[in-house]
Amino acid sequence: MNDAKKMMTLSEELSWRGLIKETTFKDVSLLDTEAPFVFYHGFDASAPSQTIGNLAAMMADLVFLRHGHRAIVLAGGATSLIGDPGGKDKERPLQTEETIAFNVSCAEKQIQKIYRGHEFTLVNNITWTKNLSILDFLRDVGKHFSVGELVKRDYIADRLGEGGAGISFTEFSYTLLQGYDYLHLFEKYNCTLQIGGSDQWANCLSGVSLIRKKYEKEVHVITLPLIINRATGKKFGKSESGAVWLDKEKTPVLDFYQFWMNVDDESAKEYVKIYTEIYPGEYEALVKEFDEDRSKRALQKYLAYEVTKLVHGETDAQEAKRKAETLFGGNALDEAQEIVVTNEDFSLPVAKFLAEKGITSSVGEARRLITGGAVAVDGRRDFETNTSVFDLIEDSLLKREDRYVLVTIGKKKFYRFKKV
Repeated sequence: MNDAKKMMTLSEELSWRGLIKETTFKDVSLLDTEAPFVFYHGFDASAPSQTIGNLAAMMADLVFLRHGHRAIVLAGGATSLIGDPGGKDKERPLQTEETIAFNVSCAEKQIQKIYRGHEFTLVNNITWTKNLSILDFLRDVGKHFSVGELVKRDYIADRLGEGGAGISFTEFSYTLLQGYDYLHLFEKYNCTLQIGGSDQWANCLSGVSLIRKKYEKEVHVITLPLIINRATGKKFGKSESGAVWLDKEKTPVLDFYQFWMNVDDESAKEYVKIYTEIYPGEYEALVKEFDEDRSKRALQKYLAYEVTKLVHGETDAQEAKRKAETLFGGNALDEAQEIVVTNEDFSLPVAKFLAEKGITSSVGEARRLITGGAVAVDGRRDFETNTSVFDLIEDSLLKREDRYVLVTIGKKKFYRFKKV
């Protein structure tokens, strides 16, 4: 950490990045201790990939880690079998243990990549709940919770109120399980801080209350603001339409890159602080450059490249940047018409390929356009008319099954070909 970075305390950095929504701390400067403490945050395993909403919490973890504190990342192998009712107007469908276990394994790989060298402890709450008897749970945990208090919580009250879908005992018990997680981590690791999304505030408080009642000890919670996609008005979550996934099978790298390129100016200023490790001096210089000529989209370019590099690696980030600049000039990916093709289609000469897919009216027209440099395949224009598509993408990342082959005709016609 350089001198400029050392100047910010933990509480100052969290505040500057906009990573504190609510907290049990009366004064967040209490975080600024030289003694390392243990904190945790849990992740949901209801899908085989995390989203950029989850990535925001990971970036918060990295702030704590850079300041020397110890992280526990908790996989919700047990709680995901129950389903968190928070923010949902109806019961979630239950998933099998095998599905949840697979989702956990996928998330663990993504988290390992994001934390890139930082030490942390990865746990799964299925390990301490699977053999917990119902009698022990009711006696040791349930007796510390008042039903009257629980039904007043917004997400439960909404489901029980007029017009609500109701709530099963299964989902009603979710908050007790989350409280028990905090208790277990407090007992085993002396964990004294939980980090969660702001929609988890009530569930996080369950652990604070349980530990206070059992041990007369004070532990704390910090919740993060929910990151809202201003284009849709929805949070960056798994169950939301248009979710942006960290798995390139679900959100291809170029789509991922272009998502950040297409955020509005004010969101870009906010997201750069949350999703990158930029510091105030560099940030101020970047914003100054951006404000001098917003048409150059300096903030969006920085954001797109840095987040893509973090999630997918430098090689993929460079490739995505090159494709975006060459093929779209920074415009939205959805300008491209998508056409499904096969491997056999890609073995055709480019001129014939374009004619057969209806991009040009004939092979002759395709040849004239190629010869005139008006056709770009995967960003390349220097090829012969009889060159196959595969020959052009042989050394490209786009040859993998999870990518698009991008074609431009002139400056205004965009096509993306997806293999099946």
